[in-house]
Amino acid sequence: MIQNGLTFNKKKIDFLGSDMRLVSSIGIFITMNPGYAGRSELPDNLKALFRPVTMVVPDLLLICENMLMSEGFTQAKILAKKMTVLYKLSKEQLSKQYHYDFGLRALKSVLVMAGQLKRQYSELPEDIVLMRALRDMNMPKFVFADVPLFTGLITDLFPGVKAERVGYEDLNGHIIDHLEKCGNKHSDEDLFFKQVDKVVQLFETMQTRHTTMVVGPTGAGKSVIIDTLAASLKSSTEHPT
Repeated sequence: MIQNGLTFNKKKIDFLGSDMRLVSSIGIFITMNPGYAGRSELPDNLKALFRPVTMVVPDLLLICENMLMSEGFTQAKILAKKMTVLYKLSKEQLSKQYHYDFGLRALKSVLVMAGQLKRQYSELPEDIVLMRALRDMNMPKFVFADVPLFTGLITDLFPGVKAERVGYEDLNGHIIDHLEKCGNKHSDEDLFFKQVDKVVQLFETMQTRHTTMVVGPTGAGKSVIIDTLAASLKSSTEHPT
């Protein structure tokens, strides 16, 4: 309807039952990379209506370097190299999971968080800031078997660097109280605090993502984590809902 309207220089068109004004400068763009997750091949008769344009793979190193510089990192060149190598190795060595993404979108999310941490903790060395962003943005999405592999990769690329997790004392206290009140206290303290950490990871993920999906097998604790975070945020004064 839009293309026919443009062909005949119409000012208005009947679009899905609505009388709509047609702006002659309108452009329609379609991404035709069916190999990407969630995409499907377009039929040939639809492709024939559009002019194809070949795209190239983005230069991740150059993009990372420029974004780090724009966020105030003085060692942008070195850190960008480490970051892109980490994502390349992760893509090659970690298990193949449907929800894993080591492309430009994932890189950009980490860079934005690194910029926020850089401004919040300006006294910290830049490699610690980036390492913390890489770890905290990626760790929540890994299956259990991939956690030690990713930890090994990030340790090799940032040798001797130790980045403590951001502390949420008030929120942590409410999480522990809610879990114990609901009878979710485990005799193994390490397992219990791993569950607490998963709740915190969900909280951190929601601070940097527009949408969040919790995935895992039946009985993994997905409902418990979501319910605990919701209840803890309502009780917390530092992090209101």
